[in-house]
Amino acid sequence: MAKIAFIGAGSVTFARRILTDILTWPEHNESSLALMDIDAETLAITAAFVERLIQEQNLGATVTATTERREALAGADYVITAIDVGGQPLRMLDWQIPAQYGVYQTVADTIGPGGVFRGLRTAPVLAAIAQDMEELCPNALLINYANPMNINMWLIGAMSKIRAVGLCHSVQGTASRLAQFMGMAPEDVSYWVAGINHQAWFLQLCRNTYRGEDLYPRLRTAMDDPDVYAKDSVRFEVFRHFDYFVTESSHHMSEYTPWFRRTAADRARYIPDHLRRWAEEHAQTDKEFALQDLDDEAQIRESFMYARQERREEYFAKQQSDLQTPDPLPFTRTHEYCSYILHAVETNTPYRFNGNVPNTDLITNLPAGCNVEVPILVDSAGMHPCHVGDLPAQCAGINRTNVNVQELTVQAILQQDRRRVHDAIALDPLTTTQCSLEDVRAMTDQLFAASADYMTI
Repeated sequence: MAKIAFIGAGSVTFARRILTDILTWPEHNESSLALMDIDAETLAITAAFVERLIQEQNLGATVTATTERREALAGADYVITAIDVGGQPLRMLDWQIPAQYGVYQTVADTIGPGGVFRGLRTAPVLAAIAQDMEELCPNALLINYANPMNINMWLIGAMSKIRAVGLCHSVQGTASRLAQFMGMAPEDVSYWVAGINHQAWFLQLCRNTYRGEDLYPRLRTAMDDPDVYAKDSVRFEVFRHFDYFVTESSHHMSEYTPWFRRTAADRARYIPDHLRRWAEEHAQTDKEFALQDLDDEAQIRESFMYARQERREEYFAKQQSDLQTPDPLPFTRTHEYCSYILHAVETNTPYRFNGNVPNTDLITNLPAGCNVEVPILVDSAGMHPCHVGDLPAQCAGINRTNVNVQELTVQAILQQDRRRVHDAIALDPLTTTQCSLEDVRAMTDQLFAASADYMTI
């Protein structure tokens, strides 16, 4: 049976989800699972979870856990990557340092100063994994979940010939959300989506019937309801002005464009619901956290990030205690693409998904060679990315502002030239609204210093 290597298996919740998905397929429940992470403690939690799942479901799969990457990769048929180089402490600095210059990001994992530096830390490691695969498992398929997806996959494609695809859950997640807005069941909605990761466009949104009724008029009607609009205000504003709905959440999309985070008033207007809910709950128990602070998203976000960091140890302790309970572990399949792709390859059952691959004339008005997210067909003959043609000009234009940053970041790594990093951040759409070129250079140098232990340039 297939050997499946999972690099970054210490990401306990996500690894649990993906590994459970894989084992729910009869064709995979005798697979050899090779789990790898540099954190032996969290790796052990994932391994214990999978071993218990195999025992409870009476499966024939086997599990090994190692901190040695090459050991996990040797002879693999599939390699799944979900790594976070530098971890939460550096992701905090990716957000905090730009905030000192007025650049308030939301997640800082795709572009922006934080996304660029996450890419500088992560992409070379992923490229090294792909190069190891050329030696140890040259026919394996690399399935990457690590962000920043566009930068990571672009560099993998530039430095390796290994078969690779990047996966996200924003397409199917957004489709389900749109169905909810329109009062429909997700299975009644079909779509054709393309662009770049975290910024792909619903080029077609139809009722799932032979005639394919256009659902965009129904979505526009739903958007006119203030309660519905408030649930996804940034994306609805983009839809209102540019005619197509984008795949990534409002709080993500707000940091990829120059319109929503320029001022404190902008940030207060578009504060994500989960942050507002957390702040309201926190204000009830912490007298130093006043309700009037709800208009200061920067203060809320920093408090939220610190709270998440403090809860990490408690979370992993709970994961360990959960394994001691007599209740059976959940054994249901999620909507993540990964297991469906493996099933399609192993059984020659055609499957369509959205994935991230090099732009080999797939989207004709985005740069050749950049990383694009397009529909892909997969079966035992491999992956077959679909030709999309031109995106609507306004959608391609928004994409290109992000591709500029990604291209310069990849060039910086390939050319070992820090000047290209300064260029990338200087061209970031949000940063241009806040920083002079002198500020960009100072901020970039601070970020280099913060990530010095992980820099290859």
